[in-house]
Amino acid sequence: MQAEIYTKMNCPYCVKAKALLKDQNIPYREYIISAGLGEEKVEDNQQYITRADLLAKYPGAKTVPQIWLDGKHVGGYTELAAHFAAK
Repeated sequence: MQAEIYTKMNCPYCVKAKALLKDQNIPYREYIISAGLGEEKVEDNQQYITRADLLAKYPGAKTVPQIWLDGKHVGGYTELAAHFAAK
């Protein structure tokens, strides 16, 4: 299983979602939504994007994180936690 997660810096639910993915041993690609100001170097599995990039992929996105598992949109942290609790 592979995951994509769209996040913002200092977002507690984003941190919780990434921790949950790590606990489940699911590798993920993180897309960090940023205004493009003062970004530091990112890890190999991270990339800075704009909010417009996220909305192009998922026009209904109003919050972060937004998470995809194997190309299927799951939702945010609450939906991700429910997904794994149901297994």
